[in-house]
Amino acid sequence: MSKLTKRAKHYQSKIEGLSAVDVSTAVKTLKSLEGDLPKAIKPYAFDQTVDLVIRLGVDPKQADQIVRGSIVLPHGIGKSQRVLVFAQGDNAQIAEDAGADFVGGKDLADKVKGGWFDFDVAIATPDMMGIVGPLGRALGPRGLMPSPRAGTVTQNVAQTVEEYKAGKVEFRVDAGGNIHSVVGRISFDENQLVDNIDALLKLINSLRPTAAKGVYMRRVSVSTTMGPGIAIAV
Repeated sequence: MSKLTKRAKHYQSKIEGLSAVDVSTAVKTLKSLEGDLPKAIKPYAFDQTVDLVIRLGVDPKQADQIVRGSIVLPHGIGKSQRVLVFAQGDNAQIAEDAGADFVGGKDLADKVKGGWFDFDVAIATPDMMGIVGPLGRALGPRGLMPSPRAGTVTQNVAQTVEEYKAGKVEFRVDAGGNIHSVVGRISFDENQLVDNIDALLKLINSLRPTAAKGVYMRRVSVSTTMGPGIAIAV
């Protein structure tokens, strides 16, 4: 068995014996992992992402038990997302004015076909789906394919661009029944992280499928990019 690193020992000392706790205590503990590092341990040189993982009591193989949605978190995610918009005519100008990073039609589709994926969100107007549709094989596996259900195929280009630039996040239950979502950065203050987590949990709870039986939210944990998960009581 490999020996624990100094950092791992530090983390273990902070969470040893800790059971599932309320959101506020979980966030406080999470921030203490990086805030109280011994002098022998160098802090990470980047602002770690804070992630929330929820294990749901649903069967993702059943279409009527798919849980998915999107939300503009109260305090954003601490990152300016690169937004690409497939649009033409007036909608192209509207997208540019709203702050989209890339706007175009067939030219952008050809770049994507060639292996270009330097963007975080793809939005399309309905009239562009003839061009965007064939990109499903390239964008789908990366979670970037515009979709009416996700709100990324829309005529309301300006609002959608502004929401994603402000920190809107999408989520969808995976094959294992889990939802993974960014909820901020470790540099956020405690109240900001608590607000973001509470907002996401409230939304996911409201999306419980009627076909789901038994306990809906089975396990919830929050962690940083490089740190251990801390269980949240639900």
